[in-house]
Amino acid sequence: MATIQTALPRQTARRAFRLRKVNPLLASGMVILLALILFAVGGGLLIDHSYAEVGAFLPRQTPNAERVLGTDSQGRDVLAVLILSTPNTLMIGLVAGIAGIATGTILGLLSGFFGGWVDTVIRTITDVFITIPGIAILIVIATNIRNIDVAVMALIVASLAWRFPARAIRAQTLSLRERGYIQIARLNGVGGLELVVREVLPNLLPYIAASFVSTVSQSILATIGLEALGLGPQNEYTLGMMIYWAQFYGAILRGMWWWWTPPIVVIVLIFVGLLLTSAGLDEFVNTRLRKVK
Repeated sequence: MATIQTALPRQTARRAFRLRKVNPLLASGMVILLALILFAVGGGLLIDHSYAEVGAFLPRQTPNAERVLGTDSQGRDVLAVLILSTPNTLMIGLVAGIAGIATGTILGLLSGFFGGWVDTVIRTITDVFITIPGIAILIVIATNIRNIDVAVMALIVASLAWRFPARAIRAQTLSLRERGYIQIARLNGVGGLELVVREVLPNLLPYIAASFVSTVSQSILATIGLEALGLGPQNEYTLGMMIYWAQFYGAILRGMWWWWTPPIVVIVLIFVGLLLTSAGLDEFVNTRLRKVK
């Protein structure tokens, strides 16, 4: 479905999201993510939080009618822990994604639009951080922080979540700044940051939305990687910490599949939902991927 280039950036941004038919990839991804959110929020309202406390039940119970997912080595109800862990993991990814995409958008816009020494400084810093293994930096940061909670974990991951959005948005800005409507706006006396906000940014909104989903996915992946190493919140429930404690107490060797399988299934569903959503949004942004109707 071809798009028509207009001189009004706000109309272009709105039309980028307007489809004659619902995109199946986007719809599938949104359904999966919505189901996970309902599971986390609705379950958190219905479940008794005391079930997730140490010693709430007999330890190492296999799944049964009362304890659907059994209990772990500390006597916690695995279903209750899973329900309380899911929103925290999603929250870490969401906060890190928002912080990362906001920082990356600002840096990418400044670098791509103004060029010169501004572009040189921002591009150099971005390239340096991209070449350094991100997980190594995150491990160093996490190991030097004593008390890590969900908010601190989100900030740790967000500290590197801006790198790829900054470079990608810079490339898009370099292309947009040469468009005809930008030149017309300049002739009308619009310049500087006002030109960026009024003319460039609205045209980048669809691309920023697609990049945001990818950033959230990468943030959740980095979070789970740190938590699986035991560098996550020790006193709060997250999916990565569920996997860590299952490893710590030898759940795999003991055959306690009901302890480590549920968080892995939820993590897979999160990534599948984000992947489908990102692919669907990418069809809005990339005209080459749009199917001819």
